[in-house]
Amino acid sequence: MTSPEFHCGEDVIGSPANWISRLTSWGIYLARLVEPATSSRFIPQEVWTNVIAPEVMKQCDALDGVSDSVINDPRLCNFRPETLTCRPSQDPSTCLNPYQIAALRHIYADYYEDGAYVFGGFNPGGEDVYFSTYFQAGPSPLPTGWLEYMVLNDTDWTIDQYNSTVYKIADEINPGDANGKLTPAALVTVQAIDPDLRAFAAPPRNGKVLHYVGLTDEVISPRNSFHYYDTVRAHALSTGEMDVDDFYRLFPVPGMDHCFGGHGANAFGGVFQPPVANDAEHDILTALLRWVEDGLAPTTIIATKFNNDTVADGVTFTRPLCKHPATAKYIGGDEDDAASFECV
Repeated sequence: MTSPEFHCGEDVIGSPANWISRLTSWGIYLARLVEPATSSRFIPQEVWTNVIAPEVMKQCDALDGVSDSVINDPRLCNFRPETLTCRPSQDPSTCLNPYQIAALRHIYADYYEDGAYVFGGFNPGGEDVYFSTYFQAGPSPLPTGWLEYMVLNDTDWTIDQYNSTVYKIADEINPGDANGKLTPAALVTVQAIDPDLRAFAAPPRNGKVLHYVGLTDEVISPRNSFHYYDTVRAHALSTGEMDVDDFYRLFPVPGMDHCFGGHGANAFGGVFQPPVANDAEHDILTALLRWVEDGLAPTTIIATKFNNDTVADGVTFTRPLCKHPATAKYIGGDEDDAASFECV
């Protein structure tokens, strides 16, 4: 969140890159898990798509009661990549070697350095797109460029030189005040990772936030959104002045990639998404306006999956997006209808 003087009192936030020093450091960490492309630990795109993705769905797709290529709550998916271990003489494009399995375990895990939390990991469920950002043959220019030019001022720097000090340097330099301002002790949170939203949420602004994040985001770990929400909630509880539900609600989107796309119901009024009905049940911005103007806070938003993500091709299915921490559970009836699910 940015400083409250820049806000008029209402925000829809989608898949935010609000902890940029940690996001870029995590991107380099991920690349180092599989690079170089000639190593035994590198995972080619066809292995992500044709081997890992189907196995993830085999193990976890039906946990919510419906097999639809969407994992509603990835936290319940204990994906075991060792089931794909190569047997003697097996074609390596159809299985995983021990180095690839070890890399996958780190990719899905939260990233720690010296026991300190740095950033969240990927969720199971987006394996058909995960290769595209950080796991190609050669590191992504997104994190490398930011660290080379904005943090280290060293265009000869390579990912082989990455170590546990880099994210700390990025935190301290904080180019463009991307994270928040620093004191010698800690981040004095006045901007993007600030958990203290009282100046925004309290009178006279009475600000409201609806925050959504795709659970198969291939650019920013969706757990970053959960982490920020948790810090805001913890701060609100510690002060005892406000209930987080009165000003900030998080809506995870199962099966949606970064902001749009993916296998899940990914149209609900967000940026770059197919258009939907302009009402508070289906459109997140209209839901926010109703909350601000009428005091009716949303607990669910109906999201739509269109065939080929194109309105003209018709509706594939609808699903309820549930206010965190609830998740959608199938209760019977038409599996393509949001009414057949409840948030529990």
